[in-house]
Amino acid sequence: MITIIKNGHSTIAVFIVLVFGFVLFYNGTDGFQAFTAESARTYDINQNQPAFTNVTLEDSKERTYSFKEFAEGKYVFVTFMYTNCTTVCPQLEMNMAQVYEQVPDKYIGEDIVFLSISFDPERDDPATLSKYRSYFGSDGETWRMARVNDESELNTLLDNLGVIVIPDGEGDFTHNSAFYFIGKSGHLLEMMDYTLIDEAADKVNETLNSEEGV
Repeated sequence: MITIIKNGHSTIAVFIVLVFGFVLFYNGTDGFQAFTAESARTYDINQNQPAFTNVTLEDSKERTYSFKEFAEGKYVFVTFMYTNCTTVCPQLEMNMAQVYEQVPDKYIGEDIVFLSISFDPERDDPATLSKYRSYFGSDGETWRMARVNDESELNTLLDNLGVIVIPDGEGDFTHNSAFYFIGKSGHLLEMMDYTLIDEAADKVNETLNSEEGV
């Protein structure tokens, strides 16, 4: 009888510890949303939906204009990259091309535009960007590649959207990658996993279709 009671108390104690740990884990991960530093950052950015800084862009055709001018009245699908990248950036842009291809032609350029922004403006001049965009089918109009020459503007933009860019001292960068879907208000609608191409395209098309039906 004593053994049964002790075991019962032990079971209750273990149960309490598990429940307490469960609550701590739930609270510490924003309801299981954030399991890593990167996923926590993504979750926080998606919750806050920051405004896209009105940076000055210089594109592959040597045109200079503000982000607001480019995006006026449109959704914008954005990536951040640099052309000397030999790891994630080519895959990021190839995946962006696939999202672009899944958006109906009637929306392209009218309701949504695509933009790849280099965070290596010193090397990614218009000529370099022009060559780079040809690798992915960017037309330079409805999908543009551009740089932000003003360092302060660029850093503010990267900080606002949680884009981490760390120079390695040898001309390359350690950085995170994602798709950024910007609304017509100029605020982030969603930061998305760039490897989930169909899911990103579905989100874009759902948004465009929904607005058309209003």
